[in-house]
Amino acid sequence: MSILVYAEHDNAQLKTETHKLVTAALQLGEKVHILVAGHQCGAVARQAASVEGVSEVFVADNEAYAYQLAENIGALVVSLADNYSHVVAAATTTGKNFMPRVAALLDVAQISDVIAIESADTFIRPIYAGNAIATVQSQDSIKVMTVRVSAFDAAAEGNDAPLVELDTVIENQQVTFEHAEMTKSERPELTAANIVISGGRGMQDGENFSMLESIADKLGAAVGASRAAVDAGFVPNDMQVGQTGKIVAPQLYIAVGISGAIQHLAGMKDAKVIVAINKDPEAPIFQVADYGLVADLFIALPELDSALT
Repeated sequence: MSILVYAEHDNAQLKTETHKLVTAALQLGEKVHILVAGHQCGAVARQAASVEGVSEVFVADNEAYAYQLAENIGALVVSLADNYSHVVAAATTTGKNFMPRVAALLDVAQISDVIAIESADTFIRPIYAGNAIATVQSQDSIKVMTVRVSAFDAAAEGNDAPLVELDTVIENQQVTFEHAEMTKSERPELTAANIVISGGRGMQDGENFSMLESIADKLGAAVGASRAAVDAGFVPNDMQVGQTGKIVAPQLYIAVGISGAIQHLAGMKDAKVIVAINKDPEAPIFQVADYGLVADLFIALPELDSALT
């Protein structure tokens, strides 16, 4: 069986999510192809070709794919899908944007948020905000899947797969890209960071997140937030960790002033080590924490910051 993996990238750099997708895809079959769709993305294609286990890399380099609009990317993937038993993408903003369109156009069910693979047609995924795990078997001729990459290790590099240029250009004239507002930070990207420190409503206001940022800079960590903090306007929504935000699985997750609603736990409970700081000893976050500190965060954080100096 052949598997098509959609590459996560920014037209310049292949993201580690792709390496993890390849690991998942190799559990489905031995023949794994990567699709790199973008504009002036030759460097990304070469990086994809170096991923171990990849047989071929298809490159669709055109302005129509520069911003990876769902209408264009979805149609491109559908044009290739008949040659594959599985189409696999990451359960990220990009994957969640275009993969439902692919499934609809192919008239198959999408299998979302896969965290483990039992066989080529049987998959494991969380439901009910991660409170239950479902085993799903699909009889569709083409399995359209999004994968939680946090559940898989990254494939190694050292390969030299051949590159195949695609001349297929699909551009939906009813949709145009207007602009993007990008958040620039020297800290690691939230979903790729080994350490994440997140704040919740207990931070009281956005200015107090500077305490987390100071600690994050010393630890080389990313800064996240709960939905309560985002909804309160403390921080922008691209920092949200949880069921409706970003799914993270770092080596260390530090939850500060976060009560631990199930929607937040669904986004971080796969972290290797969880540390919780909260003044409420009954906060649900302590039920999943490996280490818990019942303390006023406005006392604990400066002490932690000082100890890291």
